[in-house]
Amino acid sequence: MQEELFELQMQLSYQEDTIAQLNDVVTRHQQDIQHLTEAFARLKKQFEKMAAGQQEGHDSPPPHY
Repeated sequence: MQEELFELQMQLSYQEDTIAQLNDVVTRHQQDIQHLTEAFARLKKQFEKMAAGQQEGHDSPPPHY
């Protein structure tokens, strides 16, 4: 009985360590996702500005007219 209890305590200890490691990985991934989301939003805004600038450029005549 004592040995079984010790074995269960060891398993619990390993499981707690594994859960802590997984939590660290999930936290890092969440931070990476947040950074990528912010970078994507910045790139999207830049692209929209560029696209709007190109559309405006087509409406006006070339500078040599």
